[in-house]
Amino acid sequence: MPNNKNAARLLDRLEQARTQIGSMREQEFVRLLSAAGRISFGKDTKSLIRFHDLLLFLRTFAPGQRVLKLADKLLSGMEPKVKAALAAGADPDDFAPEEVAGIAGTVVEVTFSYAMAQWLVKHHPEEVSIQWEDYERDTQRGLIWPRFLPLLEEDSLIEAHVPFLDWLKAARGRQKELPWLVQQFERLPISEKEKAALYDLQEILIRWSMSGSQASRTLARKPVKEFYFHHEPLIQRRQVSFAEELAKPPLRVTILPRRKAEKTLDMLKEVLGVSYRELYGTSLAEPVWVVQADIGRGVEMYVCGLPPQYRLPLRAYLAGFTVKNGVPINYFECSSLFEWAEVGFNTFFAYRDGETAWIYAQTLRLLRQLHGTKAISVYPYQIGGDDNEEAIESGAFWFYRKLGFRSMDAELEKLAQREEEKVKANSKYRTPPRMLRRLSKTSVVYETPEAQRGAWDRFATRNIGYALQRRMARDFGGDAEAMRHASVARLARELGLRADSIPVKEKAAFADFAMVMGLVPSLAPWSADEKSRLRAIITAKAARTELRYQKLLLAHDRLRQVILKLGSRTS
Repeated sequence: MPNNKNAARLLDRLEQARTQIGSMREQEFVRLLSAAGRISFGKDTKSLIRFHDLLLFLRTFAPGQRVLKLADKLLSGMEPKVKAALAAGADPDDFAPEEVAGIAGTVVEVTFSYAMAQWLVKHHPEEVSIQWEDYERDTQRGLIWPRFLPLLEEDSLIEAHVPFLDWLKAARGRQKELPWLVQQFERLPISEKEKAALYDLQEILIRWSMSGSQASRTLARKPVKEFYFHHEPLIQRRQVSFAEELAKPPLRVTILPRRKAEKTLDMLKEVLGVSYRELYGTSLAEPVWVVQADIGRGVEMYVCGLPPQYRLPLRAYLAGFTVKNGVPINYFECSSLFEWAEVGFNTFFAYRDGETAWIYAQTLRLLRQLHGTKAISVYPYQIGGDDNEEAIESGAFWFYRKLGFRSMDAELEKLAQREEEKVKANSKYRTPPRMLRRLSKTSVVYETPEAQRGAWDRFATRNIGYALQRRMARDFGGDAEAMRHASVARLARELGLRADSIPVKEKAAFADFAMVMGLVPSLAPWSADEKSRLRAIITAKAARTELRYQKLLLAHDRLRQVILKLGSRTS
């Protein structure tokens, strides 16, 4: 607790005040913030973190210009408070949990991917280092480092306790460890994917200092031309209708010029990195296609795709994040196939009381606009599955349920309906955690009125993968390359092509589709037009973006039927 009861009561009052945005006078917010800014927290990190996140919320959902400016001023002075707390004996681990990580003056420690490590040494070279303490991957170092440390095998292949860091120190000279190590992987005469695989096997823990860093959660901002101030109460979940929001006209979308796109992707990496997060698409995205959508109410969304060499074999991928009055407040990703999409969405802890349902609806509205989706599913983890206790505690299942999502499992849907009846019969009833865990065992889905209800309930792309493995074992003796070669030859023949005429940039996409179509007895019943459109789909998969790919998929009913059948469970 803070040093006295008055300080504790002041933070409580500030906590209450954020629920009164739009109804409480701005002057009262200013008075409370000014008083809270004078609190001496000592080593009370719990209250300091609480104050920090209250400042972020009020800065983002500000009721007026004075509150915004004062919150910004207090946030800019947060680092000295953090360092004072640490100097007074506070435990640095208090700032480590993912829901609070990234505060100015702290340190973030994460095992980042090769792509993210490359980005860090380019953009934050003085702020990053390697945490070798308790490192237990000597086997990996012994197998990988001889590629760029001559004669290391003399030590690593037969000695029990190899002083790897001494070898590293001798080799890097005056260079810092992480930049030097990343550079060695960049020089290896192998493909980028192989470099990434070797680097990632090391599981190197990177320390990223937030001292004086604009990347910190405290100071991360995008420039804002015009702020939106909340003179009325924030939009609540009960006020949000998915049907109405998804039926609205398309949002105005702008493709960013390269320089702005680069800066946007840099911020996306920073936003996720300081919170211990890294999506597949965020570290690999390139600035050739980044779009911005102005949603209104001070909200902007940014979306990026993947370059061809890193795309998923079948699904089209998007990732992005949301900025409110210049502050990053959430991130999301989407993988689509025909009219179906799986969407992951996460609002950062500090902003979860801030119009989350409305912003989520706008996210799906934008993704639907870009990918033409009609059935939007949410992974079990998002609602509490796979041991996500945070989602269980917050009742995430009911957040989605009340927005119109249903379970994709028939038995669990009946169970959810019975729970709803209990709530109707007793307004004080709360679904127990054990029941929420049961309800979150499978995905939930929102279907627009034009969607074919239940069409994707039993579908998973991994089911197609399993079928491919069984075919490889049965027909090719477990030889993946033999299956790939035979599948490409067969599909090329059925499409009236020569396998050696396929453009280099399309070869990977063609091979992926060829193996999937190899699970179909024959394309002989297909019309010439259907075959031609399949060829166009494969070409589009390797294009600059996957937008045309998704559009062509939506128009190919026969291919949809094939994919649906292959990927749907039979028991």
